[in-house]
Amino acid sequence: MVDALGVAVIGFGWMGRVHTQAYARLPHHYPRLPLRPRLVTVAEEVPGRAEEAAERFGFASATRDWREVAADPRVRAVSVTAPNFLHREIGVAMAEVGKHLWIEKPVGLTAGDARAVADAVAKAGVQGTVGFNYRNAPAVEAARELIASGEIGTVTHVRIRLFSDYAAHPDGALTWRYERERGGSGVLGDLASHGADLARFLLGDIAALTADTAVFVPERARPSGATAGHALAAGGEPGPVENEDYVSCLLRFASGARGVLEACRVSVGEQNNYGFEVHGTRGAVFWDFRRMNELRVSRGTTYQDQPVSTVYVGPGAGEFAAFQPGAANAMGYDDLKVIEAYRFVRSIAEGTPYGTTLADAVHSATVLDAMAESAASGAWVTLPGA
Repeated sequence: MVDALGVAVIGFGWMGRVHTQAYARLPHHYPRLPLRPRLVTVAEEVPGRAEEAAERFGFASATRDWREVAADPRVRAVSVTAPNFLHREIGVAMAEVGKHLWIEKPVGLTAGDARAVADAVAKAGVQGTVGFNYRNAPAVEAARELIASGEIGTVTHVRIRLFSDYAAHPDGALTWRYERERGGSGVLGDLASHGADLARFLLGDIAALTADTAVFVPERARPSGATAGHALAAGGEPGPVENEDYVSCLLRFASGARGVLEACRVSVGEQNNYGFEVHGTRGAVFWDFRRMNELRVSRGTTYQDQPVSTVYVGPGAGEFAAFQPGAANAMGYDDLKVIEAYRFVRSIAEGTPYGTTLADAVHSATVLDAMAESAASGAWVTLPGA
């Protein structure tokens, strides 16, 4: 017997739509899941947007006030896809009234914000999942297993990159993303948070780091009305960009491995160039998000001039089998969010965490805070517990 799980989505930009579609697709890919999401309500403060979402996707109701979601007894689980500065307030409020939480990264503006949400979730005894979707790629999970098995030897160093052009246009609107008070730490929270999570997911805890940041587009035009995505706003009143366009970071892992993490939101010519290269004493493994279902692997005993092979992941790697029947059949970005939704709903059904948790968000946010501290001081920063 399949029970209904009343869900709500708070914030209906692009990510709100992705969460909504992930809920709708769960029965198709995971028919044996004992809970089936039912779209109860959508909350969005932009006039008309919630009503449009309800009509298009089948929510039973719509509201401009997220506090109505907290008071709605029909809702058992909530997706928080609102802007960063609202994460802490909404996340804590939902946990305190006993609602399970699927919240997008970076879970607030600081590690303190992420910790507050994590504490509220733990105290309430509800499940909490965080939107670090790239670790859900079957190829990334396969890479983690390969590294852990020792097939490439002892890991010596890693390079993680997250380059995008979404903010490269000089006429890009000065939205909340570029303000310290509402957006937080710029590209750190947006892209480098994924990099910090991937680094720990693949190689374990980061012990220390040193970072440098820069703003390359220092001024943008203020939008005249509500915006969605990365809209342009040519001719508006100019205002300062308050947070980082770029970060580069040297990492020291607790294992002794070294790393480089680099992220930029204004990289002209780069569209979602995300990936990693992990090198070990006997081999290496490479992943590029734009070829999401492939790994490039070098392993053996040749060392010098050792060849690199392309491996197409298939059933047996992560959740690949829920989407495609054989290797080299492509999966896409939205599929990663379906996996995330599955692990969230499974956590609720079984009372045991699956996938990313609020603890992972706290770890990532702690690394981001250390990056900001290092960029300001110019010094190495030791991570707590190292």
